[in-house]
Amino acid sequence: MKKIIPLLAAVCVLFASCSAKNDKTVIGIAKIVQHPALDAVEQGIVDVIKENGYDAEFDLQNANGDVNTAAQIANQYKVKKVDVAVGIATPVAVALANTLKDTPVVFGTVTDPIAAGLVDSLDKGKNNVTGMSDQIPTVEHIKLFAKIAGIKTLGYIYCSNEANSVSSLELVKQGCKEAGIGLVEQSITQSSEVKQAAETIINRVDGIYLTTDNTVFSAIASLVDVFGKAKKPIFSGDVTAAKDGGIFMASGFNYYKAGRATGEMVVQILKGAKPADIPVRFMTEPSDSDLLLDLDAAKNCGITVPAEYLNSANMIFENGKLTEK
Repeated sequence: MKKIIPLLAAVCVLFASCSAKNDKTVIGIAKIVQHPALDAVEQGIVDVIKENGYDAEFDLQNANGDVNTAAQIANQYKVKKVDVAVGIATPVAVALANTLKDTPVVFGTVTDPIAAGLVDSLDKGKNNVTGMSDQIPTVEHIKLFAKIAGIKTLGYIYCSNEANSVSSLELVKQGCKEAGIGLVEQSITQSSEVKQAAETIINRVDGIYLTTDNTVFSAIASLVDVFGKAKKPIFSGDVTAAKDGGIFMASGFNYYKAGRATGEMVVQILKGAKPADIPVRFMTEPSDSDLLLDLDAAKNCGITVPAEYLNSANMIFENGKLTEK
């Protein structure tokens, strides 16, 4: 009996430690690629969950722009049995939804969740999936760009592997039609192709518009370099990418706040809500959005920004420095 008692004690300790580990909330957060906007989303999610009192373990993953890696991450989360899986950007969200059928999946910054097959309606989730859309007013952006910059032909580079970017193309076409300007489009499949795509269209366009294409933004510096040297303006639907300079104008919602909104949905699920009962969330409040004007880029492109837009911008980049109002 003396030998058995220590053995039983050891077994009890083992089971106790396993039980304690299993009791800890595990949140898987995967993003398609690393860049400031998606990093801000990730941070917002983590902060909200912590602020709500959860001592969670965060399994943070980066697919490095590869859909096969995204599928591998989804399988890792399945084996690990995470309590909630969060997919930042469409390819990762789709991979998680296709693999995890019994685990709540929350998507973050997915432009068109219906087209991606994540949900059937914006009014509610689908089975174990719901999330937040980063749909931006593309048509209005292009009309504003044409008005201020006086462009006649617009360039658009997008990743054909990202469903959100493909669906955004239709909005870009609509925006150009309503603005009465031409469109030159160029598709890519990976970030290493961004510079070549920019060089391919640079002599055929007056400026370029960027939607929230993660592959393009992961190589934004090369695109800014090409258009900067050509003295042609860039309008970005992602303000985060414009904070380092070189992008004439950027308008879009704050990605950290988008991450917090996504994190709030995760907290709802942790408290017992079913994903199917949670509608898709949008960033619609004026306080959710930012407007950045780069006066250095404007000068380089020979553009004079009307006072009304200077007054409404909450971020101004001038003399190599960003100032926030």
